[in-house]
Amino acid sequence: MESATTSTTKWALDPTHSEVHFKIRHLMISTVTGAIGKFEGSAETNGDDFTNAKVNFSADSSSITSGDAQRDGHLATADFFDHANHPNLTFESTSFEKVSEGNYTMNGNLTIKGTTKLVALNVEFAGIATDPWGNVKAGFNVTGSINRKDFGVNWNAALETGGFLLADEVKINCEVQLAKQN
Repeated sequence: MESATTSTTKWALDPTHSEVHFKIRHLMISTVTGAIGKFEGSAETNGDDFTNAKVNFSADSSSITSGDAQRDGHLATADFFDHANHPNLTFESTSFEKVSEGNYTMNGNLTIKGTTKLVALNVEFAGIATDPWGNVKAGFNVTGSINRKDFGVNWNAALETGGFLLADEVKINCEVQLAKQN
């Protein structure tokens, strides 16, 4: 009996159809949203099945924006992302496991500011479609949260009323489109 083999499929992140956002509580009463403007990524799968996919992602820390130029300048300093010494944030998956139809858990090593930690992210698979030019695309929503202090992003300010300016938890929300490579 011959066994069927499926070839490795390579996918490239399509940055024009993808978004990377994060949210953090400010003054503990509201949420500030930020985005990463420059990033790239890839995946390798067994055929078109994303179970056990190998995912890599890299982002330019200087492209982090929050809607305020002064705050964005502060985010680039050693208080936060230290772009001069750590120009990239990276992620490399260690597992990509199917939880239920269309839902996966992706574990991997996230590196921010030179510190690498294992994180778990929820991945919702939106499906595969072919665009009008014949390009095969796959869509995903990736969510999760991290503790910024785990990555050495410790800056904060105490409030006169008690508490702190920033929460420790940072929520991640990414809309990702991958393009199948030939």
